[in-house]
Amino acid sequence: MTTEDDKPATPTTSAADAAAPGAPAGGSGTTLSDAVALLPVGEESRTGYERNSFRHWIDEDGDGCDTRREVLLAEAVTKPEQGPRCTLTGGSWVSYYDEVEVADAKKLDIDHMVPLAEAWDSGASEWTAERREQYANDLGSERSLVAVTAKTNRSKSDKDPAQWLPPAASAQCTYASDWVATKLRWKLTIDTQEKTALEKLAGECEDTVVEYELAP
Repeated sequence: MTTEDDKPATPTTSAADAAAPGAPAGGSGTTLSDAVALLPVGEESRTGYERNSFRHWIDEDGDGCDTRREVLLAEAVTKPEQGPRCTLTGGSWVSYYDEVEVADAKKLDIDHMVPLAEAWDSGASEWTAERREQYANDLGSERSLVAVTAKTNRSKSDKDPAQWLPPAASAQCTYASDWVATKLRWKLTIDTQEKTALEKLAGECEDTVVEYELAP
């Protein structure tokens, strides 16, 4: 099942492919196992976290469409009609977490691949407000933000892969590669339980390749 912007629910199955589905272009392609090994292990702390520490959704390019709508437009299988103030009508999407087709944008959430609270725990607490805003609205990587069913997004909440994985088994290697690529992109740490879960996934996703670019 493949959407127009090449965000399939099925993960990469061959190292010959340039990157795991949805991984950012550029960077150095590496196996999921080796990519996990690149992530530094650190202790997490949620002290001081508030969701409004990450300003979103913004209209970075001033075209009238905020980040949420930019993601919806980019990921649509059938493009919606775009009206005044970027009002979207019609269109269809596929939520790769659960392989559900959605024809109403209001039923979709825009998920931060690495949730805001998890990012805070993993290093973003030390960032400036401007850097956190950049993270929360990262359109520079196709998988930093994904349109998924509200049900799966709220089930995931702020959990890491040790606590939650997509219900569609075919999505799990893709999800692991997307998670690792995002953490590498933003130089975030992982905790020991997270590392164990990712190493287990890497063993089950031997042919998945991760590529990433460091965030500017």
